[in-house]
Amino acid sequence: MRSSYLFTSESVSEGHPDKVADQISDSIVDLFLTKDPEARVACETLTTTNRVVLAGEIRGEGIMDEAGNWASGVREEIEETVRGVVKRIGYEQEGFHWDRFDFANHLHPQSAHIAQGVDAGADKDEGAGDQGIMFGFACDETPDLMPATLYYSHKILMEMANDRHSGAAPFLEPDAKSQVTLRFEDGKPAKATAIVVSTQHKPGYDKGEKQAELHAYVRNVVARVMPQQLLGNETVYHINPTGSFEIGGPDGDAGVTGRKIIVDTYGGAAPHGGGAFSGKDPTKVDRSAAYVARYLAKNVVAAGLAKRCTIQLAYAIGVSEPLSLYVDTHGTGTVGDDVIEAAIGRIEKLGKLTPRGIRTHLGLNKPIYQATAAYGHFGRKAEGDSFPWERLDLVDDLKAAIAA
Repeated sequence: MRSSYLFTSESVSEGHPDKVADQISDSIVDLFLTKDPEARVACETLTTTNRVVLAGEIRGEGIMDEAGNWASGVREEIEETVRGVVKRIGYEQEGFHWDRFDFANHLHPQSAHIAQGVDAGADKDEGAGDQGIMFGFACDETPDLMPATLYYSHKILMEMANDRHSGAAPFLEPDAKSQVTLRFEDGKPAKATAIVVSTQHKPGYDKGEKQAELHAYVRNVVARVMPQQLLGNETVYHINPTGSFEIGGPDGDAGVTGRKIIVDTYGGAAPHGGGAFSGKDPTKVDRSAAYVARYLAKNVVAAGLAKRCTIQLAYAIGVSEPLSLYVDTHGTGTVGDDVIEAAIGRIEKLGKLTPRGIRTHLGLNKPIYQATAAYGHFGRKAEGDSFPWERLDLVDDLKAAIAA
């Protein structure tokens, strides 16, 4: 790797139209897993001006039968859940209001041809829900072992959302984007060279004293969440650089599930397999294998085996065990990458990294997904059942497996 360079990552807020769609899709996953921990869900959401549309394939006890008949009251629960997500985000605007948007539900039964490849039977383990490649990554740039540019991009928007919800920043509306550019020296973050924040706002905050108030507020948020040694005369701020930002969210731009996959993962600092996470139950390896790959990479770095680690897994639909496991420590490893690969393969609790083994070890058959759908799936706090792939409980196992 180059030792000195500029790198940039972006984030988007919970009110961004694509993130509204992601949160709705994951709220449906949570709703169905509450009813049936083995539910199959592939829920896509479209949001636009005063309209929300659901589509996709589902299956589960107490949800929908094979003929497409809904269980009693479930259709009403779905709509109530969707409106509740939009209300929590804070949309009560003329162009997008939680209580007034038109709602359409086009979810239907899962394909029998997909089900036959995924379901376990007397003669086979549960297969992967699709083919594909999944990546996990960790580095020592932040306490949560995430790329610093993405870490601070997320933190800026989370702080602004907290202030909006608490009433501390009543001039903010839900839609927002951030972008952080850092100059790296000797591979470490040295200075922030550019901070970009575009936030939807109440009328009047695009000029004069109110605009100055908004700009000062954003700079204060940046100072709160970023280390002071990264900020200084070198830092250039671009706050609402286009001017007015009153029309936003799904009224300003349509939103679709799965369009912010780089924001969801590593901000461009690591490869991405291409599959989205939100709206999918954990039998889909797009989601569960990406989670376990992050879990493995984070524990490798936390164990002191590397400063940076990328892990790739590959699967074939209907086949339970991964086709390949690849480890790359980018020249920072204290042992060989092949040694780490072999060590991971010797850890029995990982269940050979099959879909069911991953779900069992990480406890993924639970309604834990709506919280993942804004501000990143990784670098979050593992508390209770939430974000179990962020735990550091594999460190000792990795060390023991390498020593064996």
